[in-house]
Amino acid sequence: MKPTILKTPLSATQTSQLPTPDADALAHSHACAAHIHTEIERHHGWISFAQFMDLALYAPGLGYYAAGARKFGAAGDFVTAPEISSLFGDCIARAIAETIRATQGDVLELGPGSGKLACDVLLALDKLNQLPKNYFLLEVSADLRQRQTQALARLPSHLSARAVWLDALPKNFEGAIIANEVLDVLPVDLLYFSNDQIYERGVSSNAKNAFVWRDNLVISAELKSSASRIQAGFPDGVMPNNYLTEVAPAVGGLVKSLAESLRRGTILLIDYGFRQAEFYHPSRSTGTLMCHYRHYAHTDPFLYPGLQDITAHVDFSEVAEAGIDAGLELINYTSQAQFLLAAGVTELLAQHDPTNAAIFLPLTNQAQRLLSPAEMGEFFKVIGFSKGGCEIPALAQARPMPL
Repeated sequence: MKPTILKTPLSATQTSQLPTPDADALAHSHACAAHIHTEIERHHGWISFAQFMDLALYAPGLGYYAAGARKFGAAGDFVTAPEISSLFGDCIARAIAETIRATQGDVLELGPGSGKLACDVLLALDKLNQLPKNYFLLEVSADLRQRQTQALARLPSHLSARAVWLDALPKNFEGAIIANEVLDVLPVDLLYFSNDQIYERGVSSNAKNAFVWRDNLVISAELKSSASRIQAGFPDGVMPNNYLTEVAPAVGGLVKSLAESLRRGTILLIDYGFRQAEFYHPSRSTGTLMCHYRHYAHTDPFLYPGLQDITAHVDFSEVAEAGIDAGLELINYTSQAQFLLAAGVTELLAQHDPTNAAIFLPLTNQAQRLLSPAEMGEFFKVIGFSKGGCEIPALAQARPMPL
């Protein structure tokens, strides 16, 4: 297992092998679990998994992203590309510089995490002489907002002064919108196909006040439509028996909201996932749901609620369709490696003296992690949209992948 690679498909780990939380963390997890049990009772003994995931991640003061546990970096639960290397932010800056020039507008980052990407992008845009008027950060977590504030405060004042935190998407936004590893933590519904029936897999409480799975026949028109779309991709529309998968209405909803918010500019989304034909494949019969705790990956979302990340892979075909349906123009869909190469990551490396091993060797190791197919290079994907004639040249020039 590679504990420094975050949110990559690590082998499932037995929960008995996971680090044990300390007493304070366990007390917090028990409080989060009690809150979820109360919601289950309030909803007559059953909630959808999307509701469970939303509560476990975002319940105010209790959810994983709403509380104070360390999430990013070696001391947290996972590492993202910006934490690995500033080369990532440098390439993002190069990619969106044309949008800022064309619009004379702003940057909006969704889910800014530790604030590392915002810092790197602002520093790189300053070097490119293409600073935005404002760098907006949309963050729902008060704890993460505080950490981002501290990180950006360490920048030169002419850069830190451009940081503005938002509580909601702006109207008539002009500029570049970026989101790195945001789509994968949007709540998902679980569909279970068994014996020619379609069930929604949800969560109940048992007599011991533990979380248990419970399947109900699908009655939602939206989920029935999603199930029909999935079935249509299988030969003769016949689903394998005992097939479990995820659907993420929130993903399409977010893309639509971004399109409505954007007056003129571009949207750059980076995450891990597949196109629809790969996502809903016969061999992927247990879905893509994965949990991350202290750099261990496992598949039990009921373990340590409020202390662990819960994620699902992204259906990028759905992302593309949602964007186009909302009036956006699809620029391209490619791998992270192809995007970073087109954005000039090798040129950035060439700016450093290869004989200075203390600087050059760590940078090449970081680039390897970002680009290698065995690490993040092919597993993570990049998709971009435009509105009002704007462009992301680096993304447009990257080798496309089929959708």
